[in-house]
This record gives sequence, structure tokens and C-alpha cells, in this order.
Amino acid sequence: MARMVRKQVYIESRQEILLKRLAQQAGITEAEIIRQAIDQHTKTVVLTNRDLAAWQREVSFIDDLIQQGPVPGGRTWRREELHER
Repeated sequence: MARMVRKQVYIESRQEILLKRLAQQAGITEAEIIRQAIDQHTKTVVLTNRDLAAWQREVSFIDDLIQQGPVPGGRTWRREELHER
């Protein structure tokens, strides 16, 4: 079993009624219902917002800058250009 971290949350009265009913019907704890809801939420909201290809392009861009090392006469890019990417 994964290491558990204690959290205290506030929910509305109607949510408490639903939570108790769901836990009783499923035969699991209220905490397990909450954990499952968090897992389900992150699958549909958080992970779909990530653009891994965009992140890889940025990593490649940064690596290219690092490989240039100190450039005689100063860098070849301007800070504003980074924001335009």
C-alpha cells in the first residue's frame, strides 16, 4: 500500500450525504471514495493539459543554448525572443 498522508478538508452538507451513501453502497471507506475521485479528476483534467512535445522543444532549445557556451561578444539571442517562442 502507498504511503498515506493525512488531510483535512471541508465539504458541503450535501456532499457529505453523497459521500456517506457512495461509501456504504460501494463497501469502501469515505477516504477511498475521495482518493478515487482525485485520481479520476487528474486523469481527465490535469494530464490532458500537458503538451509534452512543446516541453521537448523547449528542452532542446535550452540544450542548444547551453552547448553554445560563452559566446564571444555576448549572446546571440535577446530575452524578448524567448517570450515570443
